[in-house]
Amino acid sequence: MTDALVSTQWLAVRLNDPSILIVDASYFVPGGIAPAKAQFAEGHLPGAYFFDINDVADPNGRKDHTFPTAAIFAAKVGALGITNAHHIIAYDYMGGACAAARVWWMFRHFGHAKVSVLDGGLKKWKAENRALSTEDPKILPAYFDTVATRSIVRSCTDMQANIVAKTWQTVDARGAGRFEGTEPEPRPGLRSGHIPSARNVPFATLLESSTQTFKDKAAIKKAFISAGVDLSKPITTTCGSGVTACTVALGAYLVGKTDVNIYDGSWLEWGADSTLPLEAGPAK
Repeated sequence: MTDALVSTQWLAVRLNDPSILIVDASYFVPGGIAPAKAQFAEGHLPGAYFFDINDVADPNGRKDHTFPTAAIFAAKVGALGITNAHHIIAYDYMGGACAAARVWWMFRHFGHAKVSVLDGGLKKWKAENRALSTEDPKILPAYFDTVATRSIVRSCTDMQANIVAKTWQTVDARGAGRFEGTEPEPRPGLRSGHIPSARNVPFATLLESSTQTFKDKAAIKKAFISAGVDLSKPITTTCGSGVTACTVALGAYLVGKTDVNIYDGSWLEWGADSTLPLEAGPAK
């Protein structure tokens, strides 16, 4: 079974392993892909490919990085030279939160379990004075096949129905201020607050602030339990645009909750629609 996290030390001694393929999945909020590509050009892990989450997406979606279909995903990652034989290591500038964990969740959703997040990401790698490269890797397009899994990408309609049905717990990864509606959204035109009955587990509470590595299992469990989340029951995560929702899904995975689904539209969709209900203040 592939570990969801790998350490910088683990990866450093395997940089020349042909079975491993490293991707830089950085994404900035605000800023998006442009500053991430600039960062990649300034220095990335040796041999890493840039994984553009806005490109590996449904081009007809209502937002950037709308979750792709299986066919789009297979074509896009194949074009990056990724095969089903590769062990994918995803990293970013924020310890895995933006957007390495999303890449991890996407690969698993499409049946590729050989995928891990670099714990601590680029920050930890740099802090340890490990090698960086400014060379663009040579990409040889390859064939990648997807496999259907049981994970679900929830729709807005699903989330609306669940307010009454309460089939699953909705867990919001945004910071407390945004969740409670006391801080503005970083994207213009969005309302403030959260989906009714949602719980709040800010993704940052799962990471050590000094190293951006994930906290130990006891601390992660405490974060969920303190927020009123029952890890024995179904969970769907949400966030600003479907990125850090995957960070919280990864945190749950690390403590044995392996079946978390995500709401891809997240607040970018829900907060923009004035016909949808919302709540403000702490979780009720």
